[in-house]
Amino acid sequence: MDAVETSGTRTEPETVSFDSFDIEQPLRDAIAKLGFEFCTPIQAQSLVHTLAGHDVTGKAQTGTGKTAAFLITIINDLLTNPIEEDRFLAEPRALIIAPTRELAIQIAADSVQLTEFTDLHTVTLVGGEDYQKQTRALDAKPVDIVVATPGRLLDFVSNDKLYLGLVELLVLDEADRMLDMGFIPQVRQVVARTPKRECRQTLLFSATFTPEIVELGSRWAMDPIMVEVEPEQVAAEAVNQIVYLVTTADKYNLLYNLIIEPESKKVLVFSNRRDQVRRLADNLYRNGINCGALSGEIPQNKRIRTLDAFKTGKLRVLVATDVAGRGLHISDVTHVVNYTLPEEAYDYVHRIGRTGRAGAVGTSISFACEEDSFLLPAIEEKLGHKLDCIHPEEDLLERAPGFVREVQSRPRPDNRGNSGSRGSRRH
Repeated sequence: MDAVETSGTRTEPETVSFDSFDIEQPLRDAIAKLGFEFCTPIQAQSLVHTLAGHDVTGKAQTGTGKTAAFLITIINDLLTNPIEEDRFLAEPRALIIAPTRELAIQIAADSVQLTEFTDLHTVTLVGGEDYQKQTRALDAKPVDIVVATPGRLLDFVSNDKLYLGLVELLVLDEADRMLDMGFIPQVRQVVARTPKRECRQTLLFSATFTPEIVELGSRWAMDPIMVEVEPEQVAAEAVNQIVYLVTTADKYNLLYNLIIEPESKKVLVFSNRRDQVRRLADNLYRNGINCGALSGEIPQNKRIRTLDAFKTGKLRVLVATDVAGRGLHISDVTHVVNYTLPEEAYDYVHRIGRTGRAGAVGTSISFACEEDSFLLPAIEEKLGHKLDCIHPEEDLLERAPGFVREVQSRPRPDNRGNSGSRGSRRH
């Protein structure tokens, strides 16, 4: 959970303890078991308002502790206001909408941890997984918290398999990402099925406060209190940032040689394109490196297995797109490699934030070739400082060895080691 990863990095002179809030004992016990003691900035700034029932629009990125902030708010409210009468199935009291499957699954996992000492029931509704299995989860017993992606959520609502008329708390997480991915029309349809904004508590979180996000917040929330935290500089201070000037033809050789260095214990590689993610993962695997891939084209069940294998250390390297990499909370990533520079400066900040967590110092290595070096100025403006661009040492450009294993995903005629450089029912 993101709060766990950031709790050890707090350097503010004034810290806010979770004990300072009026939190129900079962939730307090779960917080203690997870090792939470002091709030992260977004938690301290938002909980004082959300626990009092106010709507909040928060500016915060993944890794700041916002997930725990809104889950604690939800769980405490549900425990404080139990429903004594009989309840129908598939009528959640709280709804959390997230842009990607991985993020929704992570939020739901965090919810299960924080509700360990309660009878609250959390259900995850995401695309790419067994529809009937999710239906059975709703049918098992009355659901309290639903965590969902927009498409699958709208599917359940439209087919009358989920009733949102009793939602007391609504959370819209990473609203800017949902806007970028074109999900807002679906979200609007879903929100229209919930009680009026005066009759529910609404929490909206976004990494940026664009005019569109501010407008959505004012439309869906009642006089929301604006809470802002700026994690970019904190992330940058915990991460050694290196930019290598490299030709396109040498990129795979550089990647391979960086990965085999002893200090590269757990490496997360980002690429902008799905086909390149697949090709890189295949070539690294064929070069004898235990490697997995995360992208939108990979079946969800395989993505979950791959992510679990990376978290537990069975896979040392994970190659991912930005969308698939959303919501990755892995505390011991030693290196992040930007095989291709992201087109949006914010995505660079998000990527390097995957390392340098839990008090550790991480390393971010970016490849700037002739095709994408023009993206650097926007990234530097976002960071607020210049990045040192250097040429890699000669030994880092040595040709990768020949393949020693067959391809993981699909056969390819190419056998050159450096080929990867191209390129509601109611009852």
